[in-house]
Amino acid sequence: MPEVLVEFAERDQSIGALREAAYRLIGQATCRIETSEGIHLCRLEAAHGKRIADAELRARFLDLVTDENLREKIAAATEPTRNVILALAFGALARAEDARS
Repeated sequence: MPEVLVEFAERDQSIGALREAAYRLIGQATCRIETSEGIHLCRLEAAHGKRIADAELRARFLDLVTDENLREKIAAATEPTRNVILALAFGALARAEDARS
């Protein structure tokens, strides 16, 4: 089966989201990511024995990339709140440990 090429501008697309999307394709397809001259080039190929139409493979990968981009956005937006929760939790643990000593 021929490979499907998907290009992203490096300035617009994080490599992390592409790697996560490629990971989620394991078992269905392989994805090789090359970055050169400001372009991430993703080479997709259906896994051995899998019959996936090129358009379906491309769409599946783009859906996964979109999902990973949203996950990155949510993680960034909620990081301050997560940090406060962790600080409060660990502060409470430290106080409880001091009280036992």
